[in-house]
Amino acid sequence: MSNSEQKIAFITGANRGIGFETAKGLGALGITVVVGARDSAKGEIAAKQLQALGYQAEAVHYDANKAQSADHVFAHLNQRYGKLDILINNAGINQEQLMGSNNSSTVSIDTLQQTFHNNLFAVIALTQKLLPLIKKSEAGRIVNLSSILASLTLHSMPNSPIDPAKAFAYNASKTALNVYTVHLAHELRDTNIKVNSAHPGWVKTELGGDNAPMELADGGKTSVQLATLDSSGANGGFFHQGEALPW
Repeated sequence: MSNSEQKIAFITGANRGIGFETAKGLGALGITVVVGARDSAKGEIAAKQLQALGYQAEAVHYDANKAQSADHVFAHLNQRYGKLDILINNAGINQEQLMGSNNSSTVSIDTLQQTFHNNLFAVIALTQKLLPLIKKSEAGRIVNLSSILASLTLHSMPNSPIDPAKAFAYNASKTALNVYTVHLAHELRDTNIKVNSAHPGWVKTELGGDNAPMELADGGKTSVQLATLDSSGANGGFFHQGEALPW
């Protein structure tokens, strides 16, 4: 397979959790996975674990808190591959108690700023930087890791299934990320690039906790599905394992 035919995926926060499961899912499909990790040593370990499974993988340093980090990723991908087929914006943070509280009247501006920086602004900056490489792909795919907690429809409905989860900064950052998905997908609607939001599910990770109903192994399934959509696949949608979610 020539370099132009080999698909390349870059996943942020791919050294552990849902990002690593996504990397395994794409690697199993023969896609070359570039592991983005804030801790370079952990990124190298993850890449070696993927290689041990027989997958094509390497690691590159990416830190959402460093403005020049997106430039570093672009330079690496451009020099190594000259294109990017799949971008999965997986990395994100939460600084609040997700379940059983509503902090809308007390959440600090600092928490809001840090959460929005990591979950929205850094995602936009990285996507904009890498978009010229994605445009060189025959079938570019951008997947933004959102959350069902971003759904204003579900939050506002009577007997809401997500009613106990009112972590304002986290939820609002993911709602805003969904807006970015819709707008970018609209801008790119006449190209070969598709942009979608993914709700991975409530998964047993450091973020999800031990009480989460989904096993870690299933956490990457939605991202893998959206990263490998064919030409007739959705664009500008919000999904969990093939099912559309309300905005």
